[in-house]
Amino acid sequence: MTVFEHKGKLLIVDCGVLFPEETQPGINVILPDFSSIRDRLQDIEAIVLTHGHEDHIGGVPYLLRERKDIPIIGTELTLAFISAKLEEHRITPRLIEIEEGQRRKAGPFDLEFLAVNHSIPDGVAVAIRTEAGLVLVTGDFKMDQFPLDKRLTDLPGFARLGEEGVDLFLTDSTNAEVPGFTVTEEDIRPAIDAVFRTAPRRIIVSSFASHVHRIQQVIDAAARHNRKVAFVGRSMVRNMGIAEKLGFLQVPKGLLVDVKAFDRMKDDKVVLICTGSQGEPMAALARMANREHTIKIGEGDTVLLASSLIPGNENSIYRVINGLTRWGANVVHKGNAKVHVSGHASAGELVYVYNIVKPKNVLPYHGEWRHLKSNADLAIRTGVPEEQVLVVEDGVVVDLVDGVAKVTGRVAAELVFVHGMTVGGGGSEEALADRVQLSNDGAVTILGILDTRTGLLTEPVEFIARGFVQDNEWIQGATKSIDDALRAANKVKIVNGAELEDIFTQSLTRWMQRKYRRIPVITSVVVDA
Repeated sequence: MTVFEHKGKLLIVDCGVLFPEETQPGINVILPDFSSIRDRLQDIEAIVLTHGHEDHIGGVPYLLRERKDIPIIGTELTLAFISAKLEEHRITPRLIEIEEGQRRKAGPFDLEFLAVNHSIPDGVAVAIRTEAGLVLVTGDFKMDQFPLDKRLTDLPGFARLGEEGVDLFLTDSTNAEVPGFTVTEEDIRPAIDAVFRTAPRRIIVSSFASHVHRIQQVIDAAARHNRKVAFVGRSMVRNMGIAEKLGFLQVPKGLLVDVKAFDRMKDDKVVLICTGSQGEPMAALARMANREHTIKIGEGDTVLLASSLIPGNENSIYRVINGLTRWGANVVHKGNAKVHVSGHASAGELVYVYNIVKPKNVLPYHGEWRHLKSNADLAIRTGVPEEQVLVVEDGVVVDLVDGVAKVTGRVAAELVFVHGMTVGGGGSEEALADRVQLSNDGAVTILGILDTRTGLLTEPVEFIARGFVQDNEWIQGATKSIDDALRAANKVKIVNGAELEDIFTQSLTRWMQRKYRRIPVITSVVVDA
C-alpha cells in the first residue's frame, strides 16, 4: 500500500495483504498498518488498484470498513475481482472503471493509466501528475512480447512520459536479481503439453485463484487432449467465473463440468484445477495431501503445481508435495519441469525501462530488501545519480520537492494480523509471540490455595502442563522451586494473592530456564482459602 499526499489530500495506490509464514501460527493474512491515515480518512480521494492479485487488493475490504465510500479506481477485471471480495464483506463500493490510455482527476491528482502485462490480465501502471511533479508507478509488470491476451506493456507511453520528465519512478523490484529478460508465458506450453500427453490418470492442477493466464494455458491443453475441466475451491470458482463472463478467460463450450461429475468419468479424461500451490493448510491441495478432501489422490494421478514458490513458503509446499507423493501421485513443479514463468520484469527489462523513462529520482518498490537493492543498482548503472535512488522500508516518508526526492520522516508501519474474525488490536504482536512460545516450549498452569492470615499455602500447588513430559522428577523440582521462593518472600512480609501469582510465575520461569533451557507460557492462579 503506497500513500501519496498533495495539498492535504491523499491518494492510495494498491492495498494488499501479506500471507503468513510458518513463524506466524494462527494468522490468516497480514494487513497494511492504517494507523497513520486513520484520522485522515476523509482526505482520501481514491484507491487506485493496478491489478487484481491478492497482494494488491486483499486489504481493501478492511480499509473500507473504516470509510465505506472511498472511490476505487481500476480496470474492468480488477474491479470485478474486488467487487466479489467486497460482497463477501457486505460492502457496496463506489467503483470507477478505467481503461489504459485514459486520464482522470482525483482531487489534486491527475491520473493517467498505461497498459502493462503481468500474470493476470488487465493490469495498469499509473502516472500521477501534480504541481509538485510527475510520478510513474509501474505496479507489477513484465515486457512479454507474445502475451496470451495480445496486450503489450505500453513502452511508447513510458517513453512519452520520459520525454515529459518523470520526477519520481516507483518500479517493480521482484525480479531485479534475475539477469536477462523474463521468458514469455507461451514458453511453458510444451511442459504443460508433456504433462497432459503422459499423464495416465487424473490431472490435478494447482494455481493462484487469480492467475488467469496460467489457467488459460491449462484449459487450452485440456481442449487439445480431450479432457474435461472442473474448478475446485470457492475463490477459484468465483474468479474464473468472473474472468470467463468478462471475456478474459476463453473456455470452449462443453469443456467445463461440475466436480461432482468426476466420479462418473474416466480418469484419463478429467482435469481438476484447484487452489493451494503455496501449501496453504486450508486450501484444496493441502487437504488432498492430508486425505481430508473428497478428492482422494491415488496411484497414477498427476499433480501440476503451476505457480511460483513464494519465499518463506518452501517448507509448507514441500510438505504438501511429500504428502501427495506418498499417495502415489507424480508431482510436477517448478523444480523438475518448466511449468512456471514469472510475471515480473527481470534485470534486462528494468534497465530498458530506466533508459526510456530517464527518471530524475527512483524509489524501487515491491520486493524484499535484496530485490530493492538490486533494482537500485540497476538504476544507478543507467545513470540515475546514486543520491537520487532511495532504498527504503515500509513506513518511510519520502518528500518530492523541486524535483528532488529525500527521506524526511517515518510513520507507523507495523504488521497488522488478521486471525479468525479479529483484526489487529493492541495485543496482536504479543499474542503471536505467545503462540510461538507455546509451539516451542509448551504451557504450564499453576494452581495454589492461599491462607491469607499466614501467607502460606494450605496444600501443595497443582500443575497442569501441556507440550512437554510432566513426570515426577519435574513435579518435585517445580514444587521445590515455588516453595523456596514463597519461604523467602514470607521472611520479608506476608504475601497476598496477586503477589503469590507473581512468585509462582517468576520462580518457575527461572527454574525451567536453568534446568530445562525452556520457558513455557506460565499462567498462575491463586485462590484464597
